[in-house]
Amino acid sequence: MSVKTQTKDLLAKLGVDAAALEGGDLAVRTPTTGETIANVKTASASEISAQIDKAHDAFKAWRKVPAPRRGELVRLLGEELRAHKDDLGTLVSIEAGKIPSEGLGEVQEMIDICDFAVGLSRQLYGLTIATERAEHRMMETWHPLGVVGIISAFNFPVAVWSWNAALALVCGNATIWKPSEKTPLTAMACQAIMDKALAKFGDSPEGLATIFIAEREGGEVMVDHQKVALVSATGSTRMGREVGPRVAKRFGRTILELGGNNAGIVCPSADLGMAVRAIAFGAMGTAGQRCTSTRRLFVHESVYDKLVPQLKKAYEGVSIGNPLTSGALVGPLIDKDAADNMEKALAAAKAAGGSIVGGERVDVEGNEDAYYYRPAIVEMPEQSGPMFEETFAPILYVVKYSDFDDAIDMQNAVGAGLSSMVFTLNVREAEQFLSASGSDCGIANVNIGTSGAEIGGAFGGEKETGGGRESGSDAWKAYMRRATNTVNYGTELPLAQGVSFDI
Repeated sequence: MSVKTQTKDLLAKLGVDAAALEGGDLAVRTPTTGETIANVKTASASEISAQIDKAHDAFKAWRKVPAPRRGELVRLLGEELRAHKDDLGTLVSIEAGKIPSEGLGEVQEMIDICDFAVGLSRQLYGLTIATERAEHRMMETWHPLGVVGIISAFNFPVAVWSWNAALALVCGNATIWKPSEKTPLTAMACQAIMDKALAKFGDSPEGLATIFIAEREGGEVMVDHQKVALVSATGSTRMGREVGPRVAKRFGRTILELGGNNAGIVCPSADLGMAVRAIAFGAMGTAGQRCTSTRRLFVHESVYDKLVPQLKKAYEGVSIGNPLTSGALVGPLIDKDAADNMEKALAAAKAAGGSIVGGERVDVEGNEDAYYYRPAIVEMPEQSGPMFEETFAPILYVVKYSDFDDAIDMQNAVGAGLSSMVFTLNVREAEQFLSASGSDCGIANVNIGTSGAEIGGAFGGEKETGGGRESGSDAWKAYMRRATNTVNYGTELPLAQGVSFDI
């Protein structure tokens, strides 16, 4: 069976009309073979604007629905995802090139955030606050925000939507989603699954949770639209530099999840077996196309000659192949641009004195339009050149260090601040790494890799990563507005701070 036929069959099972896959202006290709598997229609600016207006009307009705009832919709979404996990996971592998366990893992992440959000629907707590005035009560309450616009990237084509949509919906908002133009089919499948949940729910307003397929210009319509209260955008730092100011110009809100030039430190006391496994997955998993991928590694001089040969052995032996037809651990890069960027970065590293193992293009099943590469380890004499830029590809730069403070400084010296790790059995090093003078990233791990966060914690990073937080902890607050309320139940009208204004 061809990939195109397999894709159509999967989409039919997921509830997507076959007519939506032909005759459109956007060609959709699978990175596994390079072939075109669908041609979908993109939305016009006027269609997107009308869709936002409808979402805003839906929000005005949805915000009146009790939060636990809103949670019931998300519970139904989670149940539909459970029922369609295998098919949606396979579709992720087809469209994004992920190995099967990662495709299934991404759908499991969607299920997990639905479970989290259902519980959250009964825990949207405010505070009771001490007041200086007698016979007064002060409190804060949280209210729905409006329409939440979601922009997602190709590398997590479905999970990022669920992080935002599950929380936004239980918080009383409507959602509208622009998926990456590289992965529209998985988004169409998610919409079909959501539509099934909405049908079972029974009384939701029209336009509550929708998608539109578009390229950059379509995203700009949503970014600039006054009725989109919050734009949650996942993508490159370059994209964030454009989205952030445009939304701020109209006083909208943003959640920005941008680049991640993530680093790890391996200390003298590290369990090297654990470190090798964590580094291998962090740097090679998803073909290096995670925002949390491990890209830089600082290894203490006392263990450098023990660790690096083990890493090289793992790199030289890792399996590379079509995730749909083999049990390979490393699949393809998403497209030619990604391949070109990898080759440019390796050339720059070599010019900066780097010694490279791997990095060659690999022929997989004779597919010239698919871009498979052996992951690369680059030993650098110092942190320089391409190490300061994120390349979305399986390149790991390795630098030797002697002083722990210097290693932390090197880790923090780049623009992004998403994820970080240290491998050590020294409690002082571990605690320093987690302290205010340690890692400056939003995620700081000890004896765990940079990649593979759970949904229970808030996900996001600092500096050029954008400062946004999604998923767990109290990330829900970004999808709501806060009101401070004071109730006077007495017969006097005292003013705060002892101010007197008698008339």
